[in-house]
Amino acid sequence: MTTKSGDQAERLVVASYNIHQCVGSDGLRDVQRVAEVIHQLEADVVALQEVHVELGEHDQAMQLDSLARLTGLKAFSGPTIHRADGHYGNAMLVRKAVKQVRRYDLSYGRFCEPRGALDVELAAGPRILTTHLGLRPAERRFQIRRLLEIIESAQRHSLILVGDLNEWLPWGRPARWLHGRFASAPARRTFPARFPLFCLDRILVRPAAALGDLQAWNSDLARRASDHLPLRAEILLDEMRD
Repeated sequence: MTTKSGDQAERLVVASYNIHQCVGSDGLRDVQRVAEVIHQLEADVVALQEVHVELGEHDQAMQLDSLARLTGLKAFSGPTIHRADGHYGNAMLVRKAVKQVRRYDLSYGRFCEPRGALDVELAAGPRILTTHLGLRPAERRFQIRRLLEIIESAQRHSLILVGDLNEWLPWGRPARWLHGRFASAPARRTFPARFPLFCLDRILVRPAAALGDLQAWNSDLARRASDHLPLRAEILLDEMRD
């Protein structure tokens, strides 16, 4: 949550979490367990990927509503797949007042899973985009180019991009393109949750000086709740004034 440290710097805590439809390492779908991990993060904004909303009256079906209720945060949905019985995709849980919400289609071709970005602008804070990029290199290159167009049209220098970028190679072209806009962004290993080897989940901040502490949340519960660890960052708001 937003805090002031000893030097009175105001901080916004932002997290990114691929919840794998709330299916943990034991193969069980458990919304309560994911909500407990989110509580541990003590974040003002939690960007979620792989949220499955299935119409029904039980917690395991209405995942986003259940997570909002269990955490006390306000939910914003950015579905990428729509079905007759519900939808699937990105979402955000937010503690702060929100000024505007935007949604973008990042889908690539007929034979790739639909992808998108959810853009939430805080009433008193930065604009935060979350996404879950595709598995194919050509798909990610297309999606990164589209995201950079969105970022450049934002007319704001201060911005946070978070999500599961599915970029296995830190020296690949998509990663280099992003670093050109967000300077040198640190990475933390988040996948697979039990033995993290790959930095698939990222929190990129512009300007770079606004990024404070960044860590993969490697608690015992987080290692069981999903196949990704959450990524948590402290954002120095005084560095993000446009």
